[in-house]
Formats: sequence, C-alpha cells, structure tokens
Amino acid sequence: MSAKKVLLGVCLLLNVGNVASFASMPPQPHEVVPITMGEIETAQQEWAAAIVAISNVHLASGDVVAEAKAQIEKLYGYAYTPVLFKPTKAAVTPFRAMKEGALSYFVGGDQVPKGGYPEDKGFALGSNGDGWSKVTLEDHQVVLNGATAQAMGEYFFTNANDGSISKVEYTFGYKRTSDGVVRIYLHHSSLPYPMPGPSSPPPSAP
Repeated sequence: MSAKKVLLGVCLLLNVGNVASFASMPPQPHEVVPITMGEIETAQQEWAAAIVAISNVHLASGDVVAEAKAQIEKLYGYAYTPVLFKPTKAAVTPFRAMKEGALSYFVGGDQVPKGGYPEDKGFALGSNGDGWSKVTLEDHQVVLNGATAQAMGEYFFTNANDGSISKVEYTFGYKRTSDGVVRIYLHHSSLPYPMPGPSSPPPSAP
C-alpha cells in the first residue's frame, strides 16, 4: 500500500472521529439576550393599560373574562415558567401559582368556575365595580440581572366613578420567555403599612 493511501486513510479516520465527537457534544444553551430598562418600561406600561382595558370591557358589559385571559397570557409567563403571584387582598389563598388563580383575582372568583376563589371580588373591575380610568406605576428601584429583572415601587389606581386614587406597593420580576418576550414571573402586591398616630403605640415586630 502506498504512503499516499495510508495518509488518506488516516485523514478519513480523523475526520470521522471529529464528526463523532461533535455529534456526542451536549447541545449548547441559546444565548440569553439581557433585559433592558426600555423593555421594563414597556412591560409596565402594558400592564397598566391592560388593567384599564379590562375595566373598560367590564363597564361596557362585555366579555371581561376573555379580555382578562388575553391580557394575563400576554403579560404573565404562566405558559412558559413558574409564576410567583401574591395579590394584594388575597387572604384565604394568598399565592396564585396557576393562571386560573390570577384570572380569579382579576375578574372575581364567581367568573372562574374551575380554579376560582370565592374571596376574589375582581380587582381589575375597580372598587365596588366602579372601574379604573387610569393606572400609573412609579418605580422605587429597578435591578437588571441579564435574563431577569426586578422592579419595586408604587402603583396608583384612579377610580373611574369618583376620581379617587388608591395607592398600592408592588414588586415585579420579569423574565424573557422562550419566545423572546419579556413577561412577569414574580408579582407581589401589598397595601402600604398604616402610619401610627401621635398617641398610637409603636407597631410590634412581625
């Protein structure tokens, strides 16, 4: 056998080995695109607009359940990742890991036969069903962590009937889901702790 044929055989064996080695390599993770401040601002604007949209459908006697479902699917990551949702006024069932639990809180437990909770009155429908005409978010701080981001602050809900404003405190966590969209994976909401009066005793530690 000539030296040229031997050399050719060795090269072929090396190439086959390289292909086999490459084929056995574990799949490389997709590059994660970091979340930007602009995307957080857009997500917050869309959340505020969603609450007003649900409220408007409610006041127009439309299909508020369908509207709320669409908004939750757009804004929250339930279809892609575990979601940590702690609504403001949920006492009996304070944590809502399932989409139906979030829907129940948005539109009322009586509107969600499967997965709804009787304690829910429909926060997106406004106080006493009056609706919300405006929602604004004011961040105290936003932290960007590459694939995720967290925001903490206060949101203000304007009553569509009498113009009164309700202030609530929030923490949002955002994650880029597999379709490239930034969605909510963490939402904790609470009422401000009441300020003690001049003659009130100091609050006890939790």
